[in-house]
Amino acid sequence: MHLIVAATIFISAFVHAFSGFGSALVSMAILPSLLGIRVAAPLVALMAITLEIILLVRYRGAMDVKAVWPLSLASLVGIPIGLSLARSVNEGIVLTALGVILVSYSLYALLSPRLPELKHPAWAFLFGFAGGILSGAYNIAGPMAVIYGSCRRWAPDEFKSNVQAFFLINDVAVALGHGLAGNFQPVVWNYYLMAVMAIVIGIFFGIKLDRRINPDVFGKVVQILLMAMGMRLILA
Repeated sequence: MHLIVAATIFISAFVHAFSGFGSALVSMAILPSLLGIRVAAPLVALMAITLEIILLVRYRGAMDVKAVWPLSLASLVGIPIGLSLARSVNEGIVLTALGVILVSYSLYALLSPRLPELKHPAWAFLFGFAGGILSGAYNIAGPMAVIYGSCRRWAPDEFKSNVQAFFLINDVAVALGHGLAGNFQPVVWNYYLMAVMAIVIGIFFGIKLDRRINPDVFGKVVQILLMAMGMRLILA
């Protein structure tokens, strides 16, 4: 099982380094069924923080602080709601909901609708709040930030930098919530220590191939895999 966990973490880091997002979507599609949601959720939070710090350093020059702060502020309000939801809802319901989210997001990415441009920055509060709830409950604020960034027409490097900053603030808050809830059991730290090398290797190959592979083709393959994983969680 350790090999499957390490492979999942490597793929998660690779996808995130290549596209700027997606690590939690991949890892939370597989790890909960292997480790249980109460081990997987805090583990993925630790993994995400490590990954995002590295990538934020890489893209720091393109970050727009004015675009990030309203997303993050609203997300911080939503995170406690998500954490409470995760503790009070049956694990089977959580996994099914996660599957629905994965399938819905994959369909959005595959169909690639051109959503209207959101010119008013106030939309950030709505998307950030929804992302915070998803982050607290399932560690997946990504879809909300990605859709918002697309609607704001962020340039590629600005997109990657802004979402890393948003994810990092989000995941630190989620990690603090897990800490206060006593979720960082020794088993979580054991898996995290094993994950660090897989994260570093995944980032290396993701960045290496960033500008060498057609992102449209790669993105569609990733979304199809995510959809299959989401259906697996729904039908489990």
